[in-house]
Amino acid sequence: MNWKKFFFAFIAAFVFVFLFGFLWHGKLMHSAYSEVPALWRPEADFGHYFPILILGHVVMAFFLTAIYASFASAGGPGAGFRLGLLLGLLNIGLNFITFAVQPITTKILCFWMVGDLLMFALAGAIIGAIYKPSTTSSP
Repeated sequence: MNWKKFFFAFIAAFVFVFLFGFLWHGKLMHSAYSEVPALWRPEADFGHYFPILILGHVVMAFFLTAIYASFASAGGPGAGFRLGLLLGLLNIGLNFITFAVQPITTKILCFWMVGDLLMFALAGAIIGAIYKPSTTSSP
């Protein structure tokens, strides 16, 4: 494993998933979340749990990078995109389970599914672009 590439790919993935989450969930989906306020923590409590939110993004970025480095590192951005797409599809299964046991709206479910596909696929492509194999010139 190339630890230098791993570190840079992990940091880039973390920055991307954190910013994507802020824009997707914090801005785009804010009104959808407001439709079911009883399901979420009050905004006044948000600051207390912010370190845990960051930890969640760190864990996602770290393990997405680790899975890529372990199984797809020779593939570049395309392989990272495909890996992220598959993990996004896997996560959609979790979204359906959440929908079955928690009274989220269909709108939230659909936004989560689209968001997960986009976030994981793009994060995978970013990781693949950074962790791509070195090119060597032939004589």
